[in-house]
Amino acid sequence: MLEQNNATSKNQEFRLCEATGSEAFALIIIPTFNEAENIARLLNDLAELYPSSVDILVIDDNSPDGTIDIVHSMQTVMRGLHSIKRERKLGLGTAYIIGFHFAMEKGYRYIIEMDADFSHDPAEVKRFLDAMKGADLVIGSRYMNNTVNVVNWPLGRLILSKMASIYTQFITGLPVDDPTSGFKCFSIDVLRALDLDTVNSQGYSFQIEMNFRVWKKGFSIKEIPIVFVDRSVGKSKMTRKNIREAIWIVWWLKIKSVFGFL
Repeated sequence: MLEQNNATSKNQEFRLCEATGSEAFALIIIPTFNEAENIARLLNDLAELYPSSVDILVIDDNSPDGTIDIVHSMQTVMRGLHSIKRERKLGLGTAYIIGFHFAMEKGYRYIIEMDADFSHDPAEVKRFLDAMKGADLVIGSRYMNNTVNVVNWPLGRLILSKMASIYTQFITGLPVDDPTSGFKCFSIDVLRALDLDTVNSQGYSFQIEMNFRVWKKGFSIKEIPIVFVDRSVGKSKMTRKNIREAIWIVWWLKIKSVFGFL
């Protein structure tokens, strides 16, 4: 196991498991905060399903429940498991940006975003990789073809999510049925083409902004249907701040695009 300091943050800890020399072509990025009840089972499931083709990067925001300690213990026995521990809760968007830079540095071909709470089925990763043939970004959609594939969400949360999709499509013109989905796969070429350091969103609107930037760059976007199952343990990270950010970010993207700044 190799430990090294991040050049951009003295308080950010990297742990890379390189015991066997990974030959994986895809990286799954999993941001975590207080996911001790889920993370070990998720990592074991992914390792069993994809023993050699996929590596995993866990980015933890210093969870007080010891999530990162579980990950560190598993790194001693699990091939291709990497981790980054940040000093405090810094947001979903910044976690993914760090993960994207890691993926580009290590030369992965595909980069998958995935939640830690089993709302995203680990078995579906293969479908995303298969769907990348002929696409630059594949989004796992809960709302394709006028259907709703969400399990165990309160009605209010479901309405909020669906309305956010309609609102985003109306304001920006983004041709995506589920622009806030957090289960998706990028090609490395897309990430290299985007100016990731100018991505503004920090909460769940990060998904909207990334989709919009990919679309405006002329890359191909494909949606595949998924079933989203609400977490059974742990707490949702959705906040009112996330909702407010999502409301204004679509206007910010629209204006920046009109004036040629994206």
